[in-house]
Amino acid sequence: MANTDHYRTLEISPTATQAEIKQAYRRLAKLFHPDSNRDTANHDKIAKVNAAYEVLGDPQSRQSYDQQRHYRAELEAAGFTVDGDRGSPEDRLRQRQRRSAAAQSRHRTHQQAAQQADEHLQQWLKQVYTPVNRLLHKILDSLTDQVDELAADPFDDELMQNFLDYLEDCRDWLNQAETIFCSVPNPPNVAGAAASLFYCLSQVGDGIEQLEFFTTNYDEYYLHTGQELFRIAKGLRLEAEDAVRAIAA
Repeated sequence: MANTDHYRTLEISPTATQAEIKQAYRRLAKLFHPDSNRDTANHDKIAKVNAAYEVLGDPQSRQSYDQQRHYRAELEAAGFTVDGDRGSPEDRLRQRQRRSAAAQSRHRTHQQAAQQADEHLQQWLKQVYTPVNRLLHKILDSLTDQVDELAADPFDDELMQNFLDYLEDCRDWLNQAETIFCSVPNPPNVAGAAASLFYCLSQVGDGIEQLEFFTTNYDEYYLHTGQELFRIAKGLRLEAEDAVRAIAA
């Protein structure tokens, strides 16, 4: 019974839901159980139905069974015998050799996948994370000095022009960072870091906009809002750094 297809026993698809499995079991148990239907009672069939439901009725047991079933199908597709070591010693030797070859092939496949994932990660870190992080540093770390310089006299034309030049540089750096960020898709294992960078760039863009409003009307509300958005952006940049550092550790 070890090689019985429990899905076929319960007359259901391997994609059946747990509710459908339970429904199929009840129908077959009622059909073959001697206490409920003497005309169709069958001891062997009810035993198989009970065994199948014992495996498929429990989600964890079913998951383990599905994995074994998938592995068995792969072996059969590769020409292996999966009903035990039957046949001559030569046949059994060939079986073991094929199993060994299949295991080595799976190992090489896993190694190649791991190598490709690592190469993708290194590419993203080098071509996206590092330059974007550097540009964000240039934007965020200089705001305090720029505001302090302007605070000496916000109505001084030269000081205001210096602040406007800074905001123009920030806008250019932001555009560069956004272009770089979109140049290489992030690997799945740095999705958290990539999300933090994305929201950081968004906060920086909104912050620059608020600071630009301030230069046109001198309303300190926009100045303070821009500073707060930059503060939030700094926190997001640090979150990205921590996530990358954790992966590299």
